Amino acid sequence: MKLIGPFRQIITLANLPLKGAIHENQVEVLEDGGIIINDETIVEIGNFETLSHQHPTIEIEQIETEQILLPGFVDSHTHVCFGGNRAKDFAMRLDGKTYLEIAESGGGIWSTVTETRKKTVDELKDITLKHVAQLTKQGITTAEVKSGYALSVEGEIKMLEAINMANQESEIDLVPTFLGAHMKPKDFEGSNKEYLELLVKEVFPKLKADDLTNRVDIFVEQSAFSVEEGDYFLNEAKNQGFEITIHADQFTAGGSYLATKYKALSADHLEFSGEEEVKNLANSDVVATVLPGASIGLGMQYSPARKLLDAGCCVSIASDWNPGSAPMGNLLTQASVLATFEKLSMAEVLAAITFRAAKALNLADRGTIEKGKKADFISFSTFDYRNIIYYQGQLQPTHVWKNGALINQ
Repeated sequence: MKLIGPFRQIITLANLPLKGAIHENQVEVLEDGGIIINDETIVEIGNFETLSHQHPTIEIEQIETEQILLPGFVDSHTHVCFGGNRAKDFAMRLDGKTYLEIAESGGGIWSTVTETRKKTVDELKDITLKHVAQLTKQGITTAEVKSGYALSVEGEIKMLEAINMANQESEIDLVPTFLGAHMKPKDFEGSNKEYLELLVKEVFPKLKADDLTNRVDIFVEQSAFSVEEGDYFLNEAKNQGFEITIHADQFTAGGSYLATKYKALSADHLEFSGEEEVKNLANSDVVATVLPGASIGLGMQYSPARKLLDAGCCVSIASDWNPGSAPMGNLLTQASVLATFEKLSMAEVLAAITFRAAKALNLADRGTIEKGKKADFISFSTFDYRNIIYYQGQLQPTHVWKNGALINQ
């Protein structure tokens, strides 16, 4: 066993509700705290001096500077496995060009598909690890990573192999998700439905046989797949035992309906979720994952996070880090900016990037600092935890622990 501390404050995020609004006075703040771990698990949390006296022979990992301890962050929606760069697209968007004009000039998602297809599995693994290293420095100890930029049977398998290889080498946990249903590829001659049928018949069995992932995603949108097409795909995925997440309601409503129908783990985006969609999500166990990075990258409205919380939803915040619509990739900055526009309490923001985000990945063993939970936590060099959101991402973690081991300082 090992005792780590002392910390000026430990913000456990324990005993907070999984759904709905959270007020600041509900946050547990433990002063002058310490944390005892055994292997990868939290054993005890309490006053550092008291714990050290109760365990006089315990190994101590001394914290020499003033630090605030929090659970490790969870980024439940990323696309950090990709080839190429789309800075040209972003410049054209700022210059007033439409999505169609950008695509016609050789940009858009198809440019990422073209570049991703050129990469070997090892190259994609290395790209993913490069991005994951940045996530780790930001205090993210678990991240979801989607495929979806190869859009062929062989290419999507290659992406998932790369993500799984990266997970083996990464210091943090990577959760792979199959997003072959990102859009119908330009070089597929059949219909949308026929492309989805190809994924169901050719890729689903490989996902299971090779243990590549048990998570399936689809982009339900007018520019991608209709609600009816999504209904077919998700029904097949559910019947085959896959966990489901959905790109929903980003530009038009409809996808979140499928999320509740198929009891998805999460419905992600939700920028165009209206009153009925919010109510429908609140009456379900679907996590409403909002992606402020996409709103910033596209210059569009934010997801109605305040309405979702007030209605009783479980709201998580993820970065959506991708080369096109959300290139920032800084979860803490995005969450802090969203808080100012949507009037989220600091407690709601922290919950949304820890234990509520973990729920979106169906992971109940992390996201809070409690006995029996995974020893994933991070510390910031400051005197008050509220400074973390106040500085809107400028304040970065000084220490990151994963499974009880210090991996970044």
